[in-house]
Amino acid sequence: MSVEQIFILGVNHKTAPVAVREKLAFPDVEVPLAMLGEVPGCDEFCFLSTCNRVEVIFTSSSPEKSVRHIRSFLFAASDLSEEQAIEYTYLHQGTEAINHLFRVAASLDSMVVGEPQILGQLKNAYREAAERNCTGVILNRLIHKAFSAAKRVRSETNIGSSAVSISYAAVQLAKKIFGDLKNKKVLLAGAGEMAELAAEHLVAQGCTEVIVANRTLENAVKLAKRFKGKAVSLAELHDQLELVDIMVSSTGAPDLILRKGDVQPLMRPRRNRPLFFIDIAVPRDLDPQLNDIDNVYLYDVDDLSQVVEMNKSGRANEATKAERIILDEALKFLGWIGNMALAPTITDLRQKADEIRRTEMAKTLANLDLSAKEIKAIDKLTSSIINKMLHNPILHLKEDCHQDSKQLKLDMVRRFFALDAQN
Repeated sequence: MSVEQIFILGVNHKTAPVAVREKLAFPDVEVPLAMLGEVPGCDEFCFLSTCNRVEVIFTSSSPEKSVRHIRSFLFAASDLSEEQAIEYTYLHQGTEAINHLFRVAASLDSMVVGEPQILGQLKNAYREAAERNCTGVILNRLIHKAFSAAKRVRSETNIGSSAVSISYAAVQLAKKIFGDLKNKKVLLAGAGEMAELAAEHLVAQGCTEVIVANRTLENAVKLAKRFKGKAVSLAELHDQLELVDIMVSSTGAPDLILRKGDVQPLMRPRRNRPLFFIDIAVPRDLDPQLNDIDNVYLYDVDDLSQVVEMNKSGRANEATKAERIILDEALKFLGWIGNMALAPTITDLRQKADEIRRTEMAKTLANLDLSAKEIKAIDKLTSSIINKMLHNPILHLKEDCHQDSKQLKLDMVRRFFALDAQN
């Protein structure tokens, strides 16, 4: 197995706007994993999907076919051409793929550098893939090393201390609109992790009432109870909008849950009090045209990047330390995979030498009348000679060197000892 057979193909907040990313949303992980299992040449794979990225981590012996099929699968539900799909995606291979994955796990590639959610999302993605036997020796080791790298970054740097989540960034925007969030009423559409995080930050900033609207009322009740709020069904969304100041939407709905025509009539009974919408769902929950209504403010996940930029300076030094840790962990993995590539050649070398030794011993002993003790001594002697003869060639193979040089040495040893010659 060569390191060059490791790939990551994906789309993230840097390469594509939310309007494109929402076309790649996969609510059920079973479907993409099943589809990836049909991709030609795709030997091991893991599928990661978050609000800011969709990535396929895979190994392939036929990369051209695999890449083409995976990209086609990701964009199958979109109306984008193949050229557009290529424009919005990135493809990392070998060392570049390893570094990218480690940076993702450590939250160095996140919209909000240092946010903790991505590691949990990667762990969930890996668990889903591993339970379905989609990963093997290479990806199991690679992804576990990514977890180790992320853990080191958390423990050896302060990158998480000044980090903010997407939800907190949204709250920062709310403070810009209202100035003070004390006594503001909040409506959460969706009862998932993102909604819960948003509620935590909003309550911490002084919001006094939390209303949770969700398709599954039971989940809404659980979340509302935590914040001493109330739960309603999504069917009551319009009525609640007359009463609240802020709405945070993070449902898993496949289409918009609120349009301009739904909100405009509500502004009169609200007496045009400002209404702030935060759409952190992908696909988007809220109609972008809501921004056309007076005193209505709508921000989506891409808008949050402006808040993120303000926080970058405080994390720059810690991120530099984290990058060094990532490089160190990547080199360890490269060493492991390099030694793994050596194993078949070392085994073949030992086997060939031992076959020659046994064949020549058999020829010699056939003409001699020796005791069992004498035969055992000769067997031990010839084995020792072989081991000493192979010691330096094997050490030479194991020496640290660049991946290209290591492959060159492997090819040379196999050719010198005719390890691939037909019998």
